[in-house]
Amino acid sequence: MRNNQAMSVRPHRIAVLALDQVVGLDLGTPAQVFSTAWGADDTSRYDVRVCTPGGLPVRSTAGFQVLPDHGLELLETADTVIVPGIHAGTALTDGSIQPEVTEALRSAYDRGARVMSICTGAFVLAAAGLLDGRRATTHWAYAQRFRRLHSRVDLDPAVLFIVDDRVLTSAGVAAGIDLCLHVIRLDHGSEAANRVARRCVMPPWRDGGQAQYIEQPVPKVTDTSTANTREWVRQRLHEPIALRDLAEHARMSVRTFTRRFRSETGLSPAQWLLQQRTDHARLLLETTDLTVDQIAHRSGFNTTAALRQQLHQRIGVSPTTYRRTFHLRPPHSPRDLALSVVDLPVTPSSPGQEVRDRRESGVGAERV
Repeated sequence: MRNNQAMSVRPHRIAVLALDQVVGLDLGTPAQVFSTAWGADDTSRYDVRVCTPGGLPVRSTAGFQVLPDHGLELLETADTVIVPGIHAGTALTDGSIQPEVTEALRSAYDRGARVMSICTGAFVLAAAGLLDGRRATTHWAYAQRFRRLHSRVDLDPAVLFIVDDRVLTSAGVAAGIDLCLHVIRLDHGSEAANRVARRCVMPPWRDGGQAQYIEQPVPKVTDTSTANTREWVRQRLHEPIALRDLAEHARMSVRTFTRRFRSETGLSPAQWLLQQRTDHARLLLETTDLTVDQIAHRSGFNTTAALRQQLHQRIGVSPTTYRRTFHLRPPHSPRDLALSVVDLPVTPSSPGQEVRDRRESGVGAERV
């Protein structure tokens, strides 16, 4: 969802809907992240305000009271509505919410607003019927309860966030920051999101998904992680890379490496590498004047057509259109460049998907 033209006239209006027992960190996340997104003239690109049903105070899980300046009428003019997580209430016990909240959320969505949830805020969106038939996520600890209450939602508790058209959901707490950064990335490009991440002292991307945080025996920190190999790959995106190269670098068999890589990132090596190549190409389109052909080869695609296909598949635009929308000055330093490689959510693999991933990246079947 890109609002660049509208945002050049006025800030993008964000309404944060706080319900009783709102999670304090979830409530503060949107204001902190979006208020740090400044335009070229040092003006804020977003106007974040908090509202509650009836404009009445609500208590947070941290013990403090939220004293809002607005009631549900704020949703009538919001460009984006965000529902933070809650730790109590009927939305979590029987899947219901106040009728006026349902009506306000549905009306906002029906008139074109983007609707987001952080953590268990997904229960509220689901209770309003906004997640029916959609992919969504929530905190992994609430996944079983969510499925019991909302069987019409395609819940994926293994990812950090999901973007399904104008409905966006994130996992617990810190994943809300990931989602807010991704929204800035959608609205203003990777470099703008990366600047915000640096100001917030946050990584602009995180490998893997929520599955890596689910309670399980914690392995000792050893050389068996694939993290070093992933960093090694990021420095060689312009080169052809075979699966056996990755396994050899990690000093594992191909089978062991593939299994461990997927457990750590939630993706196959082929999916992850294709994602990295595409995102590196996006960065070069934003920050350099290289030709599309040069960018394709520097990102590891064999052809311009392969890059064009991937970019269109992931964000729906051509390289030329993307550059025209998001082209900025070059980054200040190699560190800025390194920070600009971002991960995007991917859909679950279907039969033959990994084979298609290899083909679309412009590499042979033996390569990832």
